[in-house]
Amino acid sequence: MSLRRRTVEVLITAGLLGTALAPPTSAAGQEHTVPLRVATYNIHAGAGMDNVFDLDRQTAELRSLDADVIGLQEVDAHWGTRSEWRDLAGELAERLHMRVSFAPIYSLDPVTPGAPRREFGVAVLSRYRIVSAENHEITRLSTQDPNPVPTPAPGFGEVVLRVQGLPVHVYVTHLDYRGDPSVRTTQVADTRRIMAEDKAPGRQRVRQILLGDFNAAPTAPELAPLWRELTDVEPGGPTYPAQDPVQRIDYVAVSKDSVRVRDAAVAETLASDHRPVVADLLLRR
Repeated sequence: MSLRRRTVEVLITAGLLGTALAPPTSAAGQEHTVPLRVATYNIHAGAGMDNVFDLDRQTAELRSLDADVIGLQEVDAHWGTRSEWRDLAGELAERLHMRVSFAPIYSLDPVTPGAPRREFGVAVLSRYRIVSAENHEITRLSTQDPNPVPTPAPGFGEVVLRVQGLPVHVYVTHLDYRGDPSVRTTQVADTRRIMAEDKAPGRQRVRQILLGDFNAAPTAPELAPLWRELTDVEPGGPTYPAQDPVQRIDYVAVSKDSVRVRDAAVAETLASDHRPVVADLLLRR
């Protein structure tokens, strides 16, 4: 483990990282920035590496990250018995005293008439006010269709936050898991198109943060277009599987021209089958 990563893990444990990485002072000629800690976590529908549903365990892990903004993947909302028919995003937000935006990929009729819809998707938890939210469509190969074909479908969530007066666009995604990269290639193109729309000519500096499970390695050819506009925070370790991980498929990526990366790390936990990534950022004014 590198010194850089070890330092971050110690500060996270001590709850001191926000203080240790305070923004530069406003001396003449220095850049004015705003600190923000973000994380991404595939929560495996509330189950740990042991495949046991335990939302208390995941709540404790998320609390220990002390993140201002968290992107979640594999989030159930009244989906089924595996997550006790509970609204995981809503419960986690309430327990962590955070705001929430849930973007379902699937929204199915309930088993019992009058019950909530069965939904599965991604979510953003935020300590900051959510100014707006949108559930974008990207190309998907449905897991609910026995004979799926690539089709536009929801589940690419976007929120605009107000962070100390600065607008910040946060996106959360879960890309296709299959070995054939063709769907991921199209999803990356969709992602770049949607994010580019927020950077229309004439707009002021747009701060963008992309969180998610990309189901591909950083060097995968299908991800290469993302790195034209975005910086991978490079947390220094693999994220999957949580037990003895060998792959890095979970990401925090930020716009090159408006967000600086101070540090990043992979948290060591078995509360899901993935490990979370946490990063300390500086938003440029």
